[in-house]
Amino acid sequence: MTDIAPLASIATDLSGGRSSGLRFLDEQGTLAIVLDVTGLAEAERKPLEDKLRAGLLARPGVTEVRVAMTAEKKALTIIAVGSGKGGVGKSTLAANLAVALRRQGVKVGLVDADIYGPSQPRLMDSEGVKPEARGSKLAPVPNAYGVPMLSTGQIAAPGQAIAWRGPMAGKALEQLVDASWGDIDTLVVDLPPGTGDVQLTMIQRHKPAGAVIVSTPQDLALMDATRAISLFEQAEVPIIGLVENMAGYACPHCGEVSDPFGCGGAEAAAQTMNIDFLGRVPLSMGIRLASDGGVPPAAGTDPAGEPFHAIAAKVAAWLAARKGK
Repeated sequence: MTDIAPLASIATDLSGGRSSGLRFLDEQGTLAIVLDVTGLAEAERKPLEDKLRAGLLARPGVTEVRVAMTAEKKALTIIAVGSGKGGVGKSTLAANLAVALRRQGVKVGLVDADIYGPSQPRLMDSEGVKPEARGSKLAPVPNAYGVPMLSTGQIAAPGQAIAWRGPMAGKALEQLVDASWGDIDTLVVDLPPGTGDVQLTMIQRHKPAGAVIVSTPQDLALMDATRAISLFEQAEVPIIGLVENMAGYACPHCGEVSDPFGCGGAEAAAQTMNIDFLGRVPLSMGIRLASDGGVPPAAGTDPAGEPFHAIAAKVAAWLAARKGK
């Protein structure tokens, strides 16, 4: 029978050091080998398998090659985007944060965990595109912005009410997070507003690395944001920082800036609670129109995207510091 040692050396070269366990299964030349594909995107795995098989089949005495691919389950870094109440622009912030992080080189995906009110398919221009199954897992839906995403809004019919009790919502969230994310290492998770079942499921089962809290400047919204912060702190999830959304409105006719929701409340609250203030996003017609049209401002070069890039830079620095510990 052919000597196994030279074949093992060839396999190591062909696989870039990812092969192991090479052995003959019978005297007819059937070769078995294990290929570690941890960290490789789905599109990279098959070509590597084919290259390894073809290279070994070219050797004398090898008639068949059986490749078993294995991969360690990768721990995803989860950034939860939460708010104490609805209507503060949390989903818009989450979408633009993910896009801006992607433009800064982070391998990021987006999960719309707002089970009962999913809006990310509209924000990311992927309405009507259903995720496919990849084995027993869902495959994230790609988009033009390089941020694969999953949402119950891509599974349910458009406009259909999702009337699920807590356990069903929790199971749906688990399927969205434990999907086949390929080379993605960071997930931005758009949580529903408040402090209910979905938030608890996320914290208990998936333990976010950190949370970004979104609030408008007025006192009522800040009271609710404080509750969301308290929930994460009780669960020992670090607060990355607080974002003040809808902060100031510039009149398109005269340019005068007014503050219909107040000004500076979130920054003051962040100082009081000793958490980082990540920045302000103005109340802008441009942001609203782009978001409704499925074009996140952070994806372009328009000034409307600048606040999101500034916030993402601080989040990226937080992620880098965390990895450096």
